[in-house]
Amino acid sequence: MALSNLGNTSAAATATALSTQSVSEAQANFLKLLVTQMQNQDPLNPMDNAQMTSQIAQLNTVAGINQLNTTVHSLASGIQASQALQASNLLGRNVLVEGSAVQLAQGQAVMGVDFSKAADAVTITVKDSAGKVLRTLLTGAQAAGMQNIFWDGSTDAGGSAPDGNYSFVIEARRAGQAVAATALTAGRVDSVSIAANGLTLSVAGLGKVALADVRQVS
Repeated sequence: MALSNLGNTSAAATATALSTQSVSEAQANFLKLLVTQMQNQDPLNPMDNAQMTSQIAQLNTVAGINQLNTTVHSLASGIQASQALQASNLLGRNVLVEGSAVQLAQGQAVMGVDFSKAADAVTITVKDSAGKVLRTLLTGAQAAGMQNIFWDGSTDAGGSAPDGNYSFVIEARRAGQAVAATALTAGRVDSVSIAANGLTLSVAGLGKVALADVRQVS
């Protein structure tokens, strides 16, 4: 490598070194390269001040980004720890997440619905695992937003469904026009864990659920 090109590569070499070395080590290596260049530069073609300043600026920029990344990572870890502490308050609480499953236990089941706007006629159809209709609930008018719908396990045939897992379908209308409605599944939070992609809740009957997916807590 020609001595006149040494300065052009010193900043790039230092930038690469930052990925495996500390900022202080990279700065020390850069200064060694810079001093070596100045000691061995061509007297007839010395490195000008602008070139030297540019190289130092590149080093400072890369070092600054490295320090910023470290700071952001530290802040993110602190926020995640704070969220985990707050999420621990959800243990034993019931939450609603998007889904059409419903669990009947001791003759009681809760279904959640998020209505995009008020509806004057709502039909909830409960089905078993085979897709057979067990119960059709006519709830009447419902306000916009999240609403809880309760089912006592009774069937359209006049009997009672056994405790277990079922599913439900929503049909909502307003003045004869369909109203968008999102089905929500209810479950109890058993544990909270920190995963690579954020906080995760273990919800009875639902498994792992991201904290960000929780729509309501009761």
